[in-house]
Amino acid sequence: MASSSGNDDDLTIPRAAINKMIKETLPNVRVANDARELVVNCCTEFIHLISSEANEICNKSDKKTISPEHVINALESLGFASYITEVKDVLQECKTVALKRRKASSRLENLGIPEEELLRQQQELFAKVRCTSSEMYVWMCRQNCEQSCLLCICSCTLI
Repeated sequence: MASSSGNDDDLTIPRAAINKMIKETLPNVRVANDARELVVNCCTEFIHLISSEANEICNKSDKKTISPEHVINALESLGFASYITEVKDVLQECKTVALKRRKASSRLENLGIPEEELLRQQQELFAKVRCTSSEMYVWMCRQNCEQSCLLCICSCTLI
């Protein structure tokens, strides 16, 4: 379905994301392209509906930024109250992940070791150990988070 304005394409969910969700939800079912397109359009319309309602709620409370509470209130006012428990669970999960990222980032900053030194230490380690690039990330994660990682230990082979 072609749109008359070029900006409408920017206002849709990426088809790859929808295809992935469909495949994960219905792994043994074939879904026609026009059905996939319909799902994209429905998702886009749903997001517009929720964001518009959340914006109205935000404006009524004299706020300038839409908060998660505004979105939850929008879901409730539009008749999606049965989803609020799941939405709150996802919100809590997002907050937990964001907190872990901030802690990991500040832990690296608080090491007091310049980035160049960390890279030198990493190269020194890989001179002794043969690893793939994904294993390098695991090693960096272990160094930054100070967590033991069996994947790195098991998948690297000493030269």
